[in-house]
Amino acid sequence: MKKTLLLPLLLLSAPVAVASSPGGSLPKAIVGAAKSVLSFIDSMTVSGVDTNYIGAPEKPWQIIARYNVNQSDMKMKSVFPVAETLFSGVTGQVTIEPRFITRPSNYVGLWAGYRGYGFGYTVNVAGDKGRLLSFGAMGGRFGLNLRMHWFEEADPNIVLTQEATQAINRNNNFPLNTPASGRTLILDGYYMFNGKRFSYAAAYDQSVIQRRSAGSVMAGAMYYYSNVHYDSDNNADFILLMNDIGRIRQWQASIGAGYAYNFVPARGVLISAMAMPMLTFVNRVEGYTYDSTVRQLAIAEEEHELPPPSEWKIWEKGRGAINGRMTWNVHARLSLTYNWNRFFVNAYGQLYNFRFSYEDTSGWLNEWFINASVGVRL
Repeated sequence: MKKTLLLPLLLLSAPVAVASSPGGSLPKAIVGAAKSVLSFIDSMTVSGVDTNYIGAPEKPWQIIARYNVNQSDMKMKSVFPVAETLFSGVTGQVTIEPRFITRPSNYVGLWAGYRGYGFGYTVNVAGDKGRLLSFGAMGGRFGLNLRMHWFEEADPNIVLTQEATQAINRNNNFPLNTPASGRTLILDGYYMFNGKRFSYAAAYDQSVIQRRSAGSVMAGAMYYYSNVHYDSDNNADFILLMNDIGRIRQWQASIGAGYAYNFVPARGVLISAMAMPMLTFVNRVEGYTYDSTVRQLAIAEEEHELPPPSEWKIWEKGRGAINGRMTWNVHARLSLTYNWNRFFVNAYGQLYNFRFSYEDTSGWLNEWFINASVGVRL
């Protein structure tokens, strides 16, 4: 954390150094301040580490081409104990299970920096055309990751199960008139107890090189937020199928402990794996319910012809929140790295799984991603 907090202070001190240079040249003062900052980063990179296990590359600057592919997979389950009150021609309990699977979203970009500190830019080139914002900071003893993902999907597949007849109807496409939208935020951090011989940065930003195999016990924490909604007038029929729910928001907070290991089978090769069981002690779900003209026709005693979607209307009728019980999940990562001369390649992947439940509607959301990069040190 010292490394993270002191770097911005040093950068901010550069103008002070310039202003206080007695009659000196402005460019010389700027160059001097920059050299001081870079020297500080160099010293912090190897401070307190065993250089037999962790080494700083001779060339400190990095230029990296990056590729990212990710996908969201959400499944919901809505149970109607007495389905005939809303749907004609059915009796008993009916379960409706829609599943939204976005197309894999592809991003490419460039990153440039000094010993792991720098800037990058990424653009979407194919897939669901969602948006992705990510940030990572790696140190000898810590790792911090922030990931925000926006996505849309308009073509869920629905499975219908009628309990009275034991009938199961699969592979039903149900195109939405307005796409369902989702936004997720995941913030996770780790602390490594063996920062002297084990480097998290060696596996995930290649700012240092792991020379010998080593592992570390680790502690971690995670915050998760999601907001999934399809509360549009044009989706009144789908909202009815979801027990009147048109928006679900979820908050989770988790803590855990686990183990990470950097395996160096040959010079330049690094295989890193991390597994951490986590206890979710905050699990809050908020649901928004809606009435609609479609619902009013469904509960009417007389039969009515359904008007076109352009004439549908929805209106919020209530919202509520449920604090779920504590639960366990497992957080895992796997990374492969190869360093040779000034060059390196890396690939790592991760899977997140989150579950929610609100009254008669429940489900889960999976998000996975794979990052691949090719870099050169200068």
